[in-house]
Amino acid sequence: MVRQRAGHRWDGVGSGVDGHMQIGEVAARTELSLRTIRHYEETGLVVPSARSQGGFRLYTEADVARLMVIRRMKPLGFSLDQMRDLLAATDQLDGGSEVGPAEHADLLGRIATYERAATEQVERLRVQLARAEEFAATLRTRLASHTDASAPVEGPVEVR
Repeated sequence: MVRQRAGHRWDGVGSGVDGHMQIGEVAARTELSLRTIRHYEETGLVVPSARSQGGFRLYTEADVARLMVIRRMKPLGFSLDQMRDLLAATDQLDGGSEVGPAEHADLLGRIATYERAATEQVERLRVQLARAEEFAATLRTRLASHTDASAPVEGPVEVR
């Protein structure tokens, strides 16, 4: 028997009982650790849709999608509060309940703000990556100019 959290929208797709997945499968699919998923549960970002009779956390495709949003936001430097705010806005838009025009516009504005912030951070990361690639290329050039082509370069060197 599966106890499903009331009011949680899910599409019933999944490999487990009644379309639910246990935390290990969710961790494998999202490439997040069990500890991280539990942390997100403790902070209220993702709550399992159901629990098994034995008390095991059970997740749905909607829960996995939510975890993927969080996973994508984290490397862009968004805080847990920002993640929570974006998820709340998307939940309201996708929830199927009626929102007035002003609230709808506000929700879209919040999401647009996060989209702009994500785009700006992606650009900053591209610049950092380009600099890192330039640095690696400089080191390769230096190695090539000081290495006998017939002798292999000893590697890897511990960086201190």
